[in-house]
Amino acid sequence: MKKEERNIYIGNTDVDEARNLYYEKLPRQFEYEYIQVLDALGRVTYEAVYANTSSPHYNAAAMDGILVRSIDTEGASEASPKVLELNKDFIYINTGNPVTEPYDAVIMIEDVIESEECKVKILKAAHPWQHIRPIGEDIVATEMIIPSKHKIRPIDIGALISGGVQAIKVYKKPKVGIIPTGTEIIDDINSLTIGKILDSNSRVFEGLIAEYGGIPNRYCPMEDEYELLKSAILKGIDENDILLINAGSSAGTKDFTAKIIEEIGEVIVHGIALKPGKPTILGVVKGKPVIGIPGYPVSAYLVFDTFVKPLILRYIGLEEEKGEIVKATVSKRIVSSLKNRELIRVNLGYVNNKLVATPLPGGAGVTMSLVKADGIAVISRNLEGVEAGDEVDVKLLKSLSNIKDTLVSIGSHDLIMDIIADMIKLTSGHVGSMGGILSMKRGECHISPIHLLDVEMGEYNISYVKRYFPGNKMAIIKGVKRLQGFIVEKGNKSRIKDFTDLIRKDIVFVNRQRGAGTRILLDYFLSKNNIDPSDIKGYGREMTTHMAVATAVKTGSATTGLGIYSAAKALDLEFISVGYEDYDFLVTQEILKDDRVKEFIATLKTDEFKERVMSLGGYELQEIGEVILIN
Repeated sequence: MKKEERNIYIGNTDVDEARNLYYEKLPRQFEYEYIQVLDALGRVTYEAVYANTSSPHYNAAAMDGILVRSIDTEGASEASPKVLELNKDFIYINTGNPVTEPYDAVIMIEDVIESEECKVKILKAAHPWQHIRPIGEDIVATEMIIPSKHKIRPIDIGALISGGVQAIKVYKKPKVGIIPTGTEIIDDINSLTIGKILDSNSRVFEGLIAEYGGIPNRYCPMEDEYELLKSAILKGIDENDILLINAGSSAGTKDFTAKIIEEIGEVIVHGIALKPGKPTILGVVKGKPVIGIPGYPVSAYLVFDTFVKPLILRYIGLEEEKGEIVKATVSKRIVSSLKNRELIRVNLGYVNNKLVATPLPGGAGVTMSLVKADGIAVISRNLEGVEAGDEVDVKLLKSLSNIKDTLVSIGSHDLIMDIIADMIKLTSGHVGSMGGILSMKRGECHISPIHLLDVEMGEYNISYVKRYFPGNKMAIIKGVKRLQGFIVEKGNKSRIKDFTDLIRKDIVFVNRQRGAGTRILLDYFLSKNNIDPSDIKGYGREMTTHMAVATAVKTGSATTGLGIYSAAKALDLEFISVGYEDYDFLVTQEILKDDRVKEFIATLKTDEFKERVMSLGGYELQEIGEVILIN
């Protein structure tokens, strides 16, 4: 591609405006097909369905008992029973058997007293059509069973069968083509080398398309070659009703999607005021929708949810369900731009009868932020961020009942939190120990993991609790003693021994975020050794978890970082010990009565939890689960 042909301009169209512009260019009538009722589960009716027969189609007994003429039972009472004779005054009948003339009532067998042979006594008169299901009681022939644009449920199939319907007209499922693009994209994990990326987005699309009622048709990854991609897109248009092109939608030198769509069709919108997801392309080729979706996993998912999902639903005759939107209080400041509608992945939990949203870390490429998210917070274009304590709209990804049962932890990160979350319903926000204390003060969490060293008293956590919660009844649930130290590459080729090595010119450090207990521990030792943080290369580079620090060392972007032994062990790195610290859990005394906290404490004391923690390495379990009251 020549320099002047590069896509240097991407628009910034409002999401709703973009969708309206796009839908005006798309078909308004969609195809249908006839299918057997037995195959109709989950399909959507193209037109109303009417009964061919009544149900029941004959007068039927509704109870086991005897079939009588109601006139013959008049006057029967406990004081003056009536005696009826078999085959003269009554016949026996079972539920569902036909009711024939001259009989017009059923008496339940429980109300019949056997007297002499072939005779019975009754103690109460029957009224006409007692315990009889008349013709059409359930369904009358020609009445509507289900309307058009109705998604068929199992119970609907039963009604259709009862109404004598064998085949129905339903919306045809759209065939949705998926073309993954990128010379670096591969399918085979055995071919994974530096610079190559396994294609996961298209597999997510396959599942979502099937879930929403379409037929996925995935193609093999396509290299970033203009003519090859053009041929693949033309083929995809001919073979599908909708075509998705993943990656290649931005303004890079190899981003050809928009130019190809423009050449063979029409680009309606390129660039949406949505973050993540701005480079989205909405195009039409041969009257069919073609959507260019950004390559980053989070962007890809959110763009699919915003544009592709409602499009598939239109094709199968359904309106887009808005999803459950709730108000939640954010636990930390969220920075956003006035230029875009921002979608923020959040964890949710009920604390003090208030729904709290904790933003998850990670950009558009962090798939795990979607896996862990309970909802998507929506920050509108007219807001320049929200402050901690503000309310935001959140689109739920999980049920509220599930969220209400979840224990909310906000504070310091440790690998043991993942173990706990595997054993009980727990959601964790990693904001550091001081961030956890501030969240606890604002009433935004149930527990706060902390490991704060009081350098003057030489103790962990308790003095901080007394300082920040004067006069409050608080408690510490004892956790683990964990080993802190320098995480270094295998073999420690840089020969790092202690804190004085951090100012060496050949050392690149990676730090934890401000307020993290590990950061406080680092600053304590720097002060003790008279080291100026500005002399440390990388001091300002911050990570929110120990695993992120270990990963930076593993991948070579840092020489070392201060962290826990279990993180170093998990990535097969070397470790230079600094010492053990207390990693405990701050709570209010009041919440100790909460069943979720009781379960949390009980879990800490289980053999299973202790065994799993010890297998990580770098931990000691001395008073785990014990409660210290702080007044």
